[in-house]
Amino acid sequence: MKTFVVIGLGRFGTAVATELSNLGHEVLALDGSEENVQKVADRVTHAAAGDAKDPAVLRALGIRNYDCAIVAVGDDVGTSALITLNLKELGVKRIICKAQSHVHRKVLEKIGADRVVFPEHEMGVKLAQGLSSSNVLNFIELSDDYGIVEIAIPKEWQHKTIQELDVRKRYHVNIIAMRKGGSGELNVAPGAAYVMEPGDAAVTLGRTEDINRLQDL
Repeated sequence: MKTFVVIGLGRFGTAVATELSNLGHEVLALDGSEENVQKVADRVTHAAAGDAKDPAVLRALGIRNYDCAIVAVGDDVGTSALITLNLKELGVKRIICKAQSHVHRKVLEKIGADRVVFPEHEMGVKLAQGLSSSNVLNFIELSDDYGIVEIAIPKEWQHKTIQELDVRKRYHVNIIAMRKGGSGELNVAPGAAYVMEPGDAAVTLGRTEDINRLQDL
């Protein structure tokens, strides 16, 4: 079990806090609004109302003892930056922040955020990828340039081995896993002799532009 503190209980923060709790982790949910805190209190381990911009509040809650802090206050650059700075100075091991723009992300990274996410942007990319190609099963954006896509294998790949297809040379992507059709069993790091069967899906890693070309097969 890991310990998390989620700061900011809007839709994103509430979803993160409750899901982490459902997965069996210890979660402290913190927000400046007593109303927001009450809404999530019975779904997390601890819930508290307080101003995360005040280092004294964070110290009193023992924030430095948590494994990871999620700063879900993304609407105001100054607020999220100050909270992130406070967390860094308190020695929190890992800090993940929500941002609304690339400039916002750069600010947060400069002051020590370990990871910055764009929930709306990432969901929009996933939706667009799914709509643009019927064989895309899932898409994860790793950065502006790289992503992971789970794609139903094209007909021309069926009954061929990974070595025969040589996707790294032909398509400039790497197959990092295969999902068996029917059973849904995931084979991580399949060998070159793996034979692709109808209904299989390939999980590939590569540059976004190469993944886009792969989807056109």
